[in-house]
Amino acid sequence: MSVKLSPSPSTLLSLAPPLPHAHLSPPLVSMSILRRLGPKHLTTHLRHHNRRRLATVAAAVRQDTTVWTQAPLSEIEPAAESLFHVSIDVSDSADIAASYTCAGQYLQLRVPEVEKPSFLAIASPPSYAAEKGAFEFLVKSVAGSTAELLCGLKRGDLVELSQAMGRGFEIDQIEPAEKYPTVLIFATGSGISPIRSLIESGFSADKRSDVRLYYGARNLKRMAYQDRFKHWESSGVKIVPVLSQPDGSWTGESGYVQAAFARAKQIHSPTGTGAVLCGQKQMTEEVASILVSDGVSS
Repeated sequence: MSVKLSPSPSTLLSLAPPLPHAHLSPPLVSMSILRRLGPKHLTTHLRHHNRRRLATVAAAVRQDTTVWTQAPLSEIEPAAESLFHVSIDVSDSADIAASYTCAGQYLQLRVPEVEKPSFLAIASPPSYAAEKGAFEFLVKSVAGSTAELLCGLKRGDLVELSQAMGRGFEIDQIEPAEKYPTVLIFATGSGISPIRSLIESGFSADKRSDVRLYYGARNLKRMAYQDRFKHWESSGVKIVPVLSQPDGSWTGESGYVQAAFARAKQIHSPTGTGAVLCGQKQMTEEVASILVSDGVSS
């Protein structure tokens, strides 16, 4: 999982590629134009098609070279509705643990006798792997997926892991803290998984004047990590829960994350603002549009 950054003074950070259980989208997506292909375009189209097929085959060959390491589940329990907290013991796999060096990285996971892997963002910070010998994940159980099979396993069952992948969040792009006093974080659903790693790894939030996390879910039953909110806020992160379908007792922000942010904004210094976006594509695109219109460059 890598971070897409620009060299401009204000920065939008987003994770790529998008992952099934921590879906992340680039902050700015280029538009494509579809057109009918007449005979004069057919040869070019076929050449492009063949190149794509070769690229797909090459990618498959590269995937076959993945080194898989078996590791046991040490914990699996509900984290929220349709979400599971999964902990995997990597204490006997020093190379796997050591490969995780930066919040925002991810890995591939396979369950026995199932060839198709699942890409999972690591929710625990790198220090946790070093100290506890474990990786923690927030996994959304999707019907028919490897993730569903994973969520159906029990403690002690073996899974297979790849090494950690991607560059992760390149936090040096929003350092020093005094130069980037505002950091805006946006997450929806299981996209909170790598955000937990980011917050608990630390990025000098307590030395910044305005660090906000807009965290969207359908309702409180769908919102993971509520037990960590106080700890996150003590580290300098203001939590703004946003519920799209709250019950009648909810008095906080309602609707969608992008709308809640649009109502609040309060960007005092666009050139001193960094943003992290992790979640549904529509949310990331609309939030990015708001930020750019307010002078926060991508």
